[in-house]
Amino acid sequence: MHILITGANRGIGQALADRYRDRGEAVTGTTRDNSAQVRLDVSNPAQQAAMARQLQGQPIDLLICNAGVYLDKGQGIDGYPADMWAQSFATNVTGVFLTVQSLLPNLRAAQGKIAIMSSQMASHTRAPGGSYIYRASKAAALNLGRNLATDLKGDGIAVGIYHPGWVQTDMGGSGADIDADQATTGLIDRFDALSLATTGCFETYDGETHAY
Repeated sequence: MHILITGANRGIGQALADRYRDRGEAVTGTTRDNSAQVRLDVSNPAQQAAMARQLQGQPIDLLICNAGVYLDKGQGIDGYPADMWAQSFATNVTGVFLTVQSLLPNLRAAQGKIAIMSSQMASHTRAPGGSYIYRASKAAALNLGRNLATDLKGDGIAVGIYHPGWVQTDMGGSGADIDADQATTGLIDRFDALSLATTGCFETYDGETHAY
């Protein structure tokens, strides 16, 4: 099985890449620097095109859209500058779409799956305030995934959207609920179970259906 993971140089992305390699799978990782097989800023169309050329003819069984940013952590109501909104949506939303678009021939060749990393913070049922940009961008990623699931079902491509848990990473912080190993174990189970019968699902790492 060939798996491509965006943002594979740290946190959940790196943990997933390591686990899949340990399982004997072929893994292609992307990073914004040169520390993985593919250099990719997901918001950069030129780099997306270069990745598509580099991977031309290679079927992809699972695309994990993991790359993301949380730039507005700690911002007060008087903060949230416009460029922070633009940068966050460029990575967390546009970057997901561009990656899927770039790798669609590879996914079609394998009738592969797409896993989009969103967050419980995307759900309209959780609105404790704050983190406006991150919440809005992850809600948009959830919406994007749901619509991709509809459009790609005819190609035999299943799409799932996932909350990885509050994970002890650079983004989640040391006080988070679970470690990367727990999150990774659960997520891999979810990805393995994803099928056309469940396409469009929004699930937690431990298998619960999340409210939209």
